[in-house]
Amino acid sequence: MAEKIAFYGGTFDPPHKGHIEIARALTARFSLDRFVFVPANHAPHKKYRIPTESAHRLAMLAAASSEFSNTEISTIELDAPESPYTFETLAKLKLLHPGKVLFFVMGADSWNDIVSWRHWEEVLSTINVIVVTRPDYEISTDHVTDAIRSRIRDVRGAVDVPESSTDSRLIFLTDAVSIQVAASAIRAKIQCGDISWRNDVGEAVANYIETHQIYK
Repeated sequence: MAEKIAFYGGTFDPPHKGHIEIARALTARFSLDRFVFVPANHAPHKKYRIPTESAHRLAMLAAASSEFSNTEISTIELDAPESPYTFETLAKLKLLHPGKVLFFVMGADSWNDIVSWRHWEEVLSTINVIVVTRPDYEISTDHVTDAIRSRIRDVRGAVDVPESSTDSRLIFLTDAVSIQVAASAIRAKIQCGDISWRNDVGEAVANYIETHQIYK
């Protein structure tokens, strides 16, 4: 049986319990062999904020994911000479992992904004996609083409997930994760002195943030 690998991109600034729960829940729901975090230098479609230095984000991500044996961190985007677009990264990952069943993980916000991404149809057609929905957030499919809509599999509330192959390009809508944490809210709490932010990240990440005075 082909190995199943999921790739989850983002700035992870900071990595929080929501990110880790996504790794844990999707590994269980989709029977993943490996779950790979792919930190970005800068999201090309989000130009309003420069993320924290990559070395800090990598260290925090390593600390946050250390207790899970199947999680890894890829620096494919951080090592790129220029911030790549997602469609470029997915094409590289596909070449690097022949014969594997690959998944690209995105959140509900990203899904609803996907048509603003560079070559968005290619993003949704290179490998399988997992869209992590939220209970209070409406998911629409009206903004994508009929061809893409035909590949959507709504597995919210389902116990069994349709099997994916090495050449499938399915798009799964899943409610496997219910925890709601936002990195922007954590940064805001730290800046205003609200210590409840520590509840939203693991202890190792909290200690790292405090030691290095990040987000002050």
